[in-house]
This record gives sequence, C-alpha cells and structure tokens, in this order.
Amino acid sequence: MSESIASVLVWFRNDLRVEDHQGLQQALASQKRVIAYYSFSPKLFQPTAWGFKKTEKYRAQFLIESVAALKTALQELNISLIIDLDAAEDSLADYLQQYDVQTVYLQEEWTDEEKKEEIAVASKASSSIQWIRHYEQFLFHPDELTFSIQQTPEVFGNFRRKCEKEVTVRPLISSNQPLAKTNRIALDHPLPHLSDLGLEGFETDARSAFPFRGGTQNAIQRLEHYFWNSKKLSYYKNTRNGLLGTDYSSKFSPWLANGSLSPKMIYWEIKRYESEIQKNQSTYWLIFELIWRDYFKYISLKHGNKIFQLGGILERDYLWETDTKRFEQWAEGQTPESFVNANMVEMKKTGWMSNRGRQNVASYFAKDMKMDWRMGAAYFESLLLDYDVHSNYGNWMYVSGVGNDPRDRKFDVRWQAERYDAKRKFQNLWLQKTLF
Repeated sequence: MSESIASVLVWFRNDLRVEDHQGLQQALASQKRVIAYYSFSPKLFQPTAWGFKKTEKYRAQFLIESVAALKTALQELNISLIIDLDAAEDSLADYLQQYDVQTVYLQEEWTDEEKKEEIAVASKASSSIQWIRHYEQFLFHPDELTFSIQQTPEVFGNFRRKCEKEVTVRPLISSNQPLAKTNRIALDHPLPHLSDLGLEGFETDARSAFPFRGGTQNAIQRLEHYFWNSKKLSYYKNTRNGLLGTDYSSKFSPWLANGSLSPKMIYWEIKRYESEIQKNQSTYWLIFELIWRDYFKYISLKHGNKIFQLGGILERDYLWETDTKRFEQWAEGQTPESFVNANMVEMKKTGWMSNRGRQNVASYFAKDMKMDWRMGAAYFESLLLDYDVHSNYGNWMYVSGVGNDPRDRKFDVRWQAERYDAKRKFQNLWLQKTLF
C-alpha cells in the first residue's frame, strides 16, 4: 500500500483497549486508512529528582503486556500499531508526515507532562492536521455534567450525590467491525523487553496479591472471576479492607489506570450483575469506588498543576522535611512501625499495596514523619502497578492535609494494625526472616 494514501492515526496513551473507545470508533468510520501509535517514551523510565526511576519494572512489565494485547486486538481489526521506543515528540511528527495523516484521534489529557508532549508533537507536525480529543477515562462524562468543571464540589460526598442524582452514565460504545486487510501497513516494530527500557527483569513473588498480567482480555477474565464465577462482588464491601490474597478486592485498578478497561465497562457489568444475581451494598460500593476515581480526575481538571505543588490545592504552608536517610527508612520498610514496614516491603517486592495499606503508609509519611508528601507520591508513581496521576496525587494531598479531606484526619497506625491485622498474618508474611 502506498504511503501517499490519506490516513488517520489513533494515538494511544492511557487508553490501551479497542473496546468502548470513541476515538478508535471514529477513526474506523473515517473511510481512510487507520494507523495506531504508542510510545514507550524514555522519559517514563528515567531517574527522578528523588533518585529513583519514574516508572519501575512492575508497571513497565504490565504496560508491555497491555500494549502486546492491544497490538493483537488491533491486528484483528486489520490495524497496524507503530510501537515507538523514542519519545513521541521526537518521532511522531515524522510518522504523521510519512503516512499522510490528516487526523489524529487521542484521549484528552490535561496534566502538565501530557500537554507538553502534545504541544511538542504538534509544533513539528503539519498545521493542517486535525486533532480530535475525547474523554475516554470517566464514568460520568464531562459533557453530561450539570455543573461546570470549576463548580466541581470540593467535598467528595457532595460530588457523589450530585453525580448520582443528576448525571447519567453513557452506554458502552458499540463493537468495532474489522477493516479490510489492505488497511494494514508493513511494520517491524517489536515490543520492548524490560532491558530495552533500562530495567531489570523479575519473577512474580509467590506472595503477591496481584499476580495478574496486563491487557484487556486478562482484565475481562478477572472481572468474570470476581463477578460471575466466585460472586465475590456480593461481598466486596465486607472484604475491601483486606490485606491478604487476590480476592479481598476487585483488583481492577491497574487495568483502569492504563485504560485496558474503561470504568463504563465495569459499571455496566455491575448493573447486569445486579439484575441477574443480586443488588446490595457491595455492588453499590464498587460503583462508589469508581465515583471516587472520577472525583479525583475532576479535582485535577479544576485545579490543574496545584495537585503537584507542595501546598496542594489548599496552598497550605506546612514545614516538610526531605531527609534522604529518613525517606529510605520508610521506602525500605525500616521504620519503627511494623505495619508500615510490611506494606512498604509488599510494594517493593510486588508493585502492589492494598487501599488500607496505602492510607496508612501515606499518613505516616506525611503526618508522623512530616516528610515532603510529594516524595511519597513520586515513589508510589515509580512502583505501583496501578499508578494513575489523578488518583495518586489526589489521594496523597488528601491524607497529607493539603487536599480535599474536610477533617484533615491522621491515621493511628498501631490501632489500624490491630483492627485490620490482629493476628499479624499480613505483617508476618512480608516481614518474615530468611532462614539459612
């Protein structure tokens, strides 16, 4: 196929799926050649100012698996995926020119790094290219809101009640029909290995509460297990504060974070479960958690780069420490608090930590150790499989007293350990001594 044929391109970032994807659907309907693009930008894997890498091996491997699954799904639609190991701002404009791309479809982003990347690409590309952005990552689509972004309630409860009462969830976008095989282009773009990204290989820890692989089909298998095979959804509210095993919570967050699943895909499956199996507090509570996820995205939209600033969205002038040695004690699980240590070791060994654990270690870091909360947020970003910029920084602000918690709570770590790990099973699992 000649490269002079007019094309459209879908630029994938944190929307790594073909299901429920508005940009892809519009590209398929364009009656032009459709090409897909993804960049493993080196910037994602470089050291941060704090001394650790921006993205470590666990999420990187999950990302590789997710892009591999996306590539396969696109091939079934006869769409070729350009897999770029350079930064998008360095090479995407060349691909746009090479394939005579007239329209780029991409997920709307608004945080600083993503917008700078878009601006840099556009500055090198033809000014005639049309850029069409879609909000793919919400449960409650911004166009369905009955209030402006700047009117987003600061308190979660007010946000939740307003959305539940006034905003409808859009239906899933219909399934895609494959294009003709002639749509494919000849590409030799292999997926990277961890070593290509400057990262070390690893074997999944047998103790991990998240032993799953990336990609939409693995996400759907997890959903089918949690909803339909085990009926664990019916007990979610009672088990969600657990610490051990794969089924105390849904574990959907890593697939949501990179867009292998959309929140609507989960929401409408919950609704089907409620219709066919059971509707109770637990089925509602999983929707409740999806609303929390939306909430932090809207707070980020409203406040912009304040979510990355030391004073947070409240612009509070607290004294914070940045002592490297104390940070390393927390990161390595060597604090005086064994519950904090166990959670930190779990994250270091697996890239996963429970919601209960995250709240405790973050509160301890910010309010007991009084360390710069942004160091903790950046460390979570580095290690967590399910890092999402809005939820991560929104939650860290929340527990650090510079965000949206109207009560500015502080977790009593020892009381929390006694309540949620009374028999010390979790702490013993992760703090066990190696016997020789």
